[in-house]
Amino acid sequence: MTPRSHDTQPDTREPQTGGDHDTADAREPQHAASGPWETSHTDAQHDRSGGAHREHRPDTARPAADRGDDVRFTQLDGRGAGRGEGSPWESLEGSDGGSVWGGRGGGAADVSGGASRGVWSGGAGVKVGVRAQLSSFVGRGEELRQVSRELAASRLVTLVGAGGAGKTRLALEVAERADGDVCLVQLAPVTGDAEVAPAVLAALGIRDRHGPELPEPVERLVTALAGRELLLILDNSEHVVEAAARLADTLLGSCPGLRVLATSREALGITGESLVPVSPLRLPPPDARDPLGYPAVRLFADRAAAVRPAFAVTPENVEQVVRICHALDGLPLAIELAAARLRTLSVAEVAARLDDRFRLLARGSRTALPRHQTLRAVVAWSWDLLDGDEQRMARRLTVFAGGATAEAAERVCGLPEEVLFSLAEKSLVEAVDGRYRMLETIRAFCAERLAEAGEAETMREAHAAYYLDLAITADDHLRRAEQLEWLARLDAESDDLNAAVRWATESGRLETALRLLAYCACYWWMRGHRTVSTTLAAELLERVGDAAPEGLKEEYAMCVLVAAWTGVGDDWLAERLEGLRPSLPTDYMPAKLEFLTLLLAMFTGPPEGVATPSQLRALTASVSMSPWSTALTGCGYGFMLQESGEPERAGAEFERSLAAFRAMGERWGTMLALSGLADLAAEQEDHVTTLARAKEAMEVARQLGALADVAESLCRCADALARTGDPERARTDYERAAELSRRVGSTDILARAHCGLGEVALAVGDLAAARTWLERAREECPAGWYSVNDLRERIAAALAAVSGR
Repeated sequence: MTPRSHDTQPDTREPQTGGDHDTADAREPQHAASGPWETSHTDAQHDRSGGAHREHRPDTARPAADRGDDVRFTQLDGRGAGRGEGSPWESLEGSDGGSVWGGRGGGAADVSGGASRGVWSGGAGVKVGVRAQLSSFVGRGEELRQVSRELAASRLVTLVGAGGAGKTRLALEVAERADGDVCLVQLAPVTGDAEVAPAVLAALGIRDRHGPELPEPVERLVTALAGRELLLILDNSEHVVEAAARLADTLLGSCPGLRVLATSREALGITGESLVPVSPLRLPPPDARDPLGYPAVRLFADRAAAVRPAFAVTPENVEQVVRICHALDGLPLAIELAAARLRTLSVAEVAARLDDRFRLLARGSRTALPRHQTLRAVVAWSWDLLDGDEQRMARRLTVFAGGATAEAAERVCGLPEEVLFSLAEKSLVEAVDGRYRMLETIRAFCAERLAEAGEAETMREAHAAYYLDLAITADDHLRRAEQLEWLARLDAESDDLNAAVRWATESGRLETALRLLAYCACYWWMRGHRTVSTTLAAELLERVGDAAPEGLKEEYAMCVLVAAWTGVGDDWLAERLEGLRPSLPTDYMPAKLEFLTLLLAMFTGPPEGVATPSQLRALTASVSMSPWSTALTGCGYGFMLQESGEPERAGAEFERSLAAFRAMGERWGTMLALSGLADLAAEQEDHVTTLARAKEAMEVARQLGALADVAESLCRCADALARTGDPERARTDYERAAELSRRVGSTDILARAHCGLGEVALAVGDLAAARTWLERAREECPAGWYSVNDLRERIAAALAAVSGR
């Protein structure tokens, strides 16, 4: 079955036909009883309209009076007859002082139906320029209702949005559903401000008069519309926005019965204007269970079935369909163009060609406006309306991968933020929660313009420099009370931080790449972004080689450690880990990167020659450390004291560090100290305390959004539950831990969770399952990590127990 829109509402009104026009007397149109309309079919009359509604020519099978392209107003007397001798056209001021709307004539000439009748008040209105649509209306039900509400409350409503978002189609649907009289004026063919009012005159069917005292077009419109009730739609106003705004302001101020609905890529900017944003269609998230429940996918399915009747969204093609819709930003026009390519291409082929979207989507409807026939033309129309600074800002913004704040855009692009705000007003960028982003289609077009301008490398350098400064600034804040605020800020900038590292690596700016990666490491670790960071680090190490560049030994060491986060994958990386400490300029405390201390301890163990807690204390006694590093060192003492069999002293060190981290408001360190206390309690078989401390640590990890640490805390809880005879709850926690660690690419915690599942299976006598889980854990356990030595021993002991059964 072909998916169809739930928002489709077919028009059930009777066609407004007026009889046989082939035999009717020209002076007495047979359709007069249904309103003061008549049809005109001569090319000369169409030419006088300036072609302002050529694109609205309807299907010829429609009744003549419903052909919005040719409908004209005419003045009728009380009997419904045309007053012009031998012609449907009448002068602006008739012999009775009325207007082309019928003035004092009454009867059929009273288009408004009385003062009490409004655009939305009921009755079959007359519509000009509104053609019946040949396709279903998908995904705009809420917007349609919003426009109706706004028009009921405001006399000027503007639909604003990017090109191809569906503003015109939404306006047409509003017009079709309006109960009163509607006139749609297509402004796209208008080439200058002076043509706007004449285009409206032409759409209303008010022909030019000749004479020395002919009123100005705006004056003629005021005279014609005074006392009438009408919904006037000014479609595609952005290229003549100032003239459209002035005209709307004048008409609304002079004609109380008038309502105006405009479509534009920017607001008209008139006091009292209500804006209705027309955004791209909603897209399904990656894990959506019902992608067809999202308008973008429904639209693709609907339009695809129109060109390939057997088409349906299936489990086999749904991933590619969703990919197409996402790549095209949910823009209706782009989705329709992509669906049309299914005449000759498969869904997979369309999806594979989206990197060259402008070439792929270069064939649209032959009857559409030229600027709606290809995707490139849609964006080019908006581009051509920008001034020089706006074009510069638009093309330079393309270096941002995930949008930008106004401050970032100003710094990187070298233009004042007012230019950015102007682009937002013109629908070239979206402003959401203080960030400005481009739709990917607009970004791709503007990126071509950046390359043509020869600015790509300069802008990439500026972008990387900005994000290096941000990462350095954020590094200290991540270990203070304001860390949640800074983590959220870096979350918003994450795509750009990653993009900056990748560009610096690929372009050979290795110093910039190493420094960027090193200062992002603390953020990545706290948030559990292990998969992407490991990939970036491995790519960078491949470029850098075996040795650290001069002056970048700490940054190089951090890069090696980050590359090892998801497990050491080869001997080369294992060798790099072994040689890290001797390569550093200091034995313990790095000069630049405080977080390196923690990672070195986890991956490589204590410094050379340090085997006891007292030796560690002696090493650090003469080192100047920040409060954070001092508290971290306290945790280091605690772990060494625990291994040395001194639990009371270890507990005291963990408690001191916990108090220090809490005083700083530093949550990650707090979680580390709580985890140490939980492990210490577990070693002493105090499972109640273990559970309490592990749950505290897990709550802090959740505040941080550190999923890997949440998973590790779940493993601690599960260990305690298993040891207190509750294998089912333990299994549940291990399974949750495995799911989280798999999601973030944390192989060490995944190995720990699978080891726990093996131990639970062993405890309940399921030896086959126990062996499977434990062997999997052994394979996943990262080689070369000092901190997982205990886990390797635990896995080996459990496997031995299985073999001994």
